Amino acid sequence: MNYKNFAIETDTDGLALITWDMPEKSMNVIDLSVMDELDALIDEVAGNDAIKGAVIASGKAAFSGGADLTMLEGLLKDFHIKRGSDPEAAAKALFEGSRKLSLAYRKLETCGKPFVAAVAGTCMGGGTELALACHARVVDEGLKMGLPEVKVGLFPGAGGTQRVMRMTDGQQGMQFLLQGRTLRAPQAQKMKLVDEVTGTRKLVAAAKKMLKAGIDPVKEWDKKGYKLPNGKIYSPAGFQFWPAANAIYRRETHDNYPGARYLLHSVVEGLQLPMDLALQVESRYFAKVLQTPEAANMIRSLFVSMQELNKLARRPLDQRPNKIKKVGILGAGFMGAGIAYVSAQAGIDIVLIDRDQEAADKGEAHTEELMNKAIKRGRASEDQKEKLLAKIVATTDYDALADCDLVIEAVFEDRDIKKTVTEKAEAVMKSRAIFASNTSTLPITSLAQASKRPKNFIGIHFFSPVDKMMLVEVILGKRTSDRALALALDYIKAIKKTPIVVNDSRGFYTSRVVMTYIREGLMMLADGVPAAMIENAGKMAGMPVGPLSLGDEVALDLAWKIVSATRKDLGVKYVEGPLDNILEEMVVKRERFGRKNAKGFYDYKGKEKSLWPGIPEVTGQPKSAESFNIEELKQRLLVMQALETARIFEEKCLTDVREADVGSILGFGFAPYSGGTLSYIDMMGTPAFVELCKKFTRKWGPRFKPNKLLRDMAKDNQSFYGRFPPKTPQLDKDAA
Repeated sequence: MNYKNFAIETDTDGLALITWDMPEKSMNVIDLSVMDELDALIDEVAGNDAIKGAVIASGKAAFSGGADLTMLEGLLKDFHIKRGSDPEAAAKALFEGSRKLSLAYRKLETCGKPFVAAVAGTCMGGGTELALACHARVVDEGLKMGLPEVKVGLFPGAGGTQRVMRMTDGQQGMQFLLQGRTLRAPQAQKMKLVDEVTGTRKLVAAAKKMLKAGIDPVKEWDKKGYKLPNGKIYSPAGFQFWPAANAIYRRETHDNYPGARYLLHSVVEGLQLPMDLALQVESRYFAKVLQTPEAANMIRSLFVSMQELNKLARRPLDQRPNKIKKVGILGAGFMGAGIAYVSAQAGIDIVLIDRDQEAADKGEAHTEELMNKAIKRGRASEDQKEKLLAKIVATTDYDALADCDLVIEAVFEDRDIKKTVTEKAEAVMKSRAIFASNTSTLPITSLAQASKRPKNFIGIHFFSPVDKMMLVEVILGKRTSDRALALALDYIKAIKKTPIVVNDSRGFYTSRVVMTYIREGLMMLADGVPAAMIENAGKMAGMPVGPLSLGDEVALDLAWKIVSATRKDLGVKYVEGPLDNILEEMVVKRERFGRKNAKGFYDYKGKEKSLWPGIPEVTGQPKSAESFNIEELKQRLLVMQALETARIFEEKCLTDVREADVGSILGFGFAPYSGGTLSYIDMMGTPAFVELCKKFTRKWGPRFKPNKLLRDMAKDNQSFYGRFPPKTPQLDKDAA
């Protein structure tokens, strides 16, 4: 048989080498064609007496990126279409379709011939499950192995939940599954998920050597008398472990994620059954998870939409590709130094400028610190560090910007300072170079007034810490050109970040919505809600941290500067409220700036922090926790952010639903299980969301008043994804 995605060769010893190398793909992924071919390959190996065993290896640098989740999206669409006319048949088709891969892996596992996975580099999701289904695994030192399905609302549904927990320590296994952790080779070997680690070039030889030495083609769990490595579920050891595992699950997820919930069900129930029945239980829970709105939203936002944005869906089609060779960065503080680091990592030469050499050198030292940490963890070498540092020139000399393709300003949020550095940079920049401001709130159009070439002026807003945060927000001024946008997007792709494109406004998208979350926390303080209850409500709602903690991280003095700048710009139109009073008390009168000076709403001692006992001195004595409904507090925090997003969308600052959702999750951690701010509204339904806004308006004030767009959509029960389907891969200039 001829295979499109695989090649098979058998040597004189009767050992087959199956090479997985998908054409026109940079990485092997699992789609329907791969499943069909893999199924046929297993039959070929099992049915050929001349083949004694098989090695599965990749023809690419990495083994596999896992399943192509657009395949699951297609399964779900078919399910919803058929469900209306024949619910039973629709459910059956979804179940059978979703377990096709699991059945193929089980066939491999029980075919009677030994298979060894020779795994190089990245091995994720269904690729990891394939390796676990094999009878042995040899990996290279660059291994990155994971089952990250929980991060997109699912769980490993091709045997992962059952094989991991039969192969390794229970605690480590559950952490690996529930957290979607990525394992390096030593960790994977210690957990007994891999058998041998060797060099990349020796993988196939090592795998064949294992086959020649003899590998039992029958797994331990398929033999009579098999005992679980961690003991039975209902045993003294089980009674110690599983209630604690459930408590940890609740603490970490607040039961917001059906994927994690049913993963736990699948493991506990499956471990009480023989493997074939256990896999059937896993498949039933997997099909159940697929039907949840949380899974559908997370797949759409965190896989499909993110992939499209990473492929620059908003890049103007008529612009030529840009090769960014050199970037100038103005300001060598924490943000500028972070931008320098990720840019140098992408192979770009960097000019890092600050007002004195000491400050510039300190910025360069940030890269050295990050590389030293990487070396300590075994993820980098001294040679790599030296090569990276050689990419960065720290200086005070603006003339060094003369041959830069892009210059990024990352100085303080002060118009006058930004004006000065813009003028100094443009005086030496080449005519076609692009100037970008890393401002988090100041309108780009107004900052571009300091530029002599506003068409080449754009906003590129990074998030802190730059090396860890994946989102970059690109802001278009009124006169920003398509060429400037194209170069900005090409640069963001080069540094392997996810871009969203927004139009100009105060605070743009992310900063504006983040401030509503922090503001709502402060408003709750003013309402008498205990500080600890506010923080817990935020985390229970699905946010990574509570609003007071986030306020400290953002910096309360920055929040005060933003409030002051807004008040100055709006003049008599500005309406003061409790927010102003609390921030003024904290920042101006008590100099509590947040984590930056170790005192804000929290007191900080190293990595430890505790709520500041003096909060009531600023806000007044809180009421009893029993006075407030925790579900309503959770809703207040999420509804306010979603409502602000809907307003921003109506103002056409945001023009793409994908960017709203992906930006909200990556930028400020909006409850990932919802799929993002607009998916949160769609999941609730616009009529129900508008009614909730009206209820909160009556109870908590006009900041919750639903905007006209939402009210109009509610009348016809429209969704955002229905009314505003994602655009074609080109900037919609009319919307802009």
